[in-house]
Amino acid sequence: MYELIITEKPAAAKKIAEALADGKMINEAYQGAPYYKVTHGKKDIVVACAVGHLYGLAEKEKKGWKFPVFDIEWKPVSETVKSSSFTKKYLNAIKKLAKDAKEFTVATDYDQEGEVIGLNVVRYVCRQKDAYRMKFSTLTKDELRQAYADRSKHLDWGQAESGEARHFLDWYNGINYSRALTAAIKTTGAFKLMSTGRVQGPALKIIVSREREIKIFVPKPFWQIELFGDYNGQDIIAWHKEDKFWEKSKADDVISKTKNRKEAEICNLDKKQFSQIPPFPFDLTSMQVEAYRCHNISPKETLEIAQDLYTSGCISYPRTSSQQLPPAIGYAKVLNDLAKQKQYSKLAKRLLKKSSLKPNNGKKTDPAHPAIYPTGIAPPELTERESKIYDLIVKRFLATFAENAVRETMTAEISCSSEIFIAKGTRTIEKGWHEFYSPYVKLEEIELPNMKKGDKISVSKVELISKETLPPKRYTPASIIKELEKRNLGTKATRSEIVDTLFQRGYVQGKAIEATNLGISTIETLEKYCPKILDEELTRHFEEEMDKIREGHQKKEIILEDAKEAIIKITAELKKHQKEIGADLQKANRETQDEMSFLGICPTCREGNIMIRRGKFGAFAACNKYPDCKTIFSIPKNALIKPAKKDCEVCGFPKVLAIKKARQAMEFCLNPKCPTKLVEGQAGEDAKAIAKGEVKRKCPKCSEGDIMLRSSIYGKFYGCSRYPKCRYTEKLQSNSE
Repeated sequence: MYELIITEKPAAAKKIAEALADGKMINEAYQGAPYYKVTHGKKDIVVACAVGHLYGLAEKEKKGWKFPVFDIEWKPVSETVKSSSFTKKYLNAIKKLAKDAKEFTVATDYDQEGEVIGLNVVRYVCRQKDAYRMKFSTLTKDELRQAYADRSKHLDWGQAESGEARHFLDWYNGINYSRALTAAIKTTGAFKLMSTGRVQGPALKIIVSREREIKIFVPKPFWQIELFGDYNGQDIIAWHKEDKFWEKSKADDVISKTKNRKEAEICNLDKKQFSQIPPFPFDLTSMQVEAYRCHNISPKETLEIAQDLYTSGCISYPRTSSQQLPPAIGYAKVLNDLAKQKQYSKLAKRLLKKSSLKPNNGKKTDPAHPAIYPTGIAPPELTERESKIYDLIVKRFLATFAENAVRETMTAEISCSSEIFIAKGTRTIEKGWHEFYSPYVKLEEIELPNMKKGDKISVSKVELISKETLPPKRYTPASIIKELEKRNLGTKATRSEIVDTLFQRGYVQGKAIEATNLGISTIETLEKYCPKILDEELTRHFEEEMDKIREGHQKKEIILEDAKEAIIKITAELKKHQKEIGADLQKANRETQDEMSFLGICPTCREGNIMIRRGKFGAFAACNKYPDCKTIFSIPKNALIKPAKKDCEVCGFPKVLAIKKARQAMEFCLNPKCPTKLVEGQAGEDAKAIAKGEVKRKCPKCSEGDIMLRSSIYGKFYGCSRYPKCRYTEKLQSNSE
């Protein structure tokens, strides 16, 4: 007999087994699912793993495309979702191991999702009513051993009930509303899988509302006046103190007064120093926003990378709302470990010399986990994007312990014909935490010369500049999740997925998120016939009620009954106006498909449009005047292709964007013979020599194949002759540099 510990992922199972093993860890597997046997003290322990959710909600008996439906239950996802069939072996392994176990411990991620995963395994696989619970924020040996020693005797029932309620609510809302909208489109004789949900609808409405603001925006003209001068050989730029002139006549009066003036005088100087406190430690949202700002990595990908860094033991649990680092994490120990990593050694050692270590904690807290921090464990070999996220997390952690930065502003008032112009400069006096957070500190340094009141300035010109007010900016993938957090819509872990779903469904597009015709029409239609489905207050109400469930102040059953009542009313409205809703949505769907398929004017016939088409062998681009015009282009099969909405500057053919997972979007010209794809200079000569066989080079990856010159829609590149067994590739330029 032994104790069975259940983890959320295979990597976590191995880490926990390694941490608890007093002697040798034994690796075994059942049907290909790994598990580990260890001895800890006088106890035999088996550590087994799930692979995320082994159970999902599904109808007890599916009876066609009906709605509303509420008769659901937990079923193995291997039985209900084709793509999750691989989870069956993990479920079978736990089932086998549970038969001889006398004690059970849940060691899934300590959050609502992890609690639900653990609860379902305990009650449906292990056939237990309760289990011990390990709680940890890092997968480091010391913390895992302590978490095991301090494990609670029960599951976190508040978290489990709240998490389960969230799953039920999301299923009720998502399935019933999505079926209602899809059924509406089916009344037109067409089919388009539509989706909306408890948070998805309000999120889309926020984006559409911004789109409306942009469309109705009327720019308002204004004028600014800029003075260009010189003080002892240094350029001076100053703006009129009025800043914006809304009446041109007033601006013209100033220009008239200052015209042809060759000299101005410093009439006032003001110097001020101020301290800049270090940034707060990262919570999930601030990390996602910063990763997008600094590296243009999407919030969804940032979370995926952070999750991998966590399971590797390199950082703490990333799905946290906390901006606080408690002393319990052991600041000095983490810094000492970071000092062993070459790139952070100097900075970590500088902090260790301080008399005391105290982070600049923020106000946001999380009952389960501290802010995100590096554990000090050196990461394994990382990809470029993984390295960027890891570096950002480490530098942020270091910066929170550093001294304030000190900056100085200097404001000079310059009189030119009694008109006052303002010149401002800001410089850093003491770098403080800026050094620790480099290169992520983006501050403008403008230093004014050492001037005195009464000094003269040579004026070269005074210029009137015409401008217009700008419309509100569109949301980015980062700013929309920040907005959702501000409005308390969704959770820290689901917001990026919700935004990703909006893209997948064709409701939004672009880096600066733009609502498509389908997205706008969906919101307009729902506002017209069923506004309650988009009600932020209703969504927020249920979020707050789920917090009460976690805290033990509310019952899950009461909330679910409230939700059912609301859904029955909303779906009744949708059914009542089904045909009208379907007609509106189908019209918008067709327009959106055309919009997202249009790549540009056909370069051959100049009459048709190059559109993305789908055939027997996948996607391609072709002129819509076929068969009169037979222009056709290949497009990559392993990427999502979107219009770049511009033509090639060199050959005039349409350009497109190829988007691959975990890579930046690549822009390229459809023309396979475009001069931009030809390589010139030494790199081109080297490529020709390799192509002719005059120069031979072994593949640096497999050491067996030869480097060959290959071609793709993107242009020429080097690749291994053993492809597809060896997938090594190399840019042509890299060989000549």
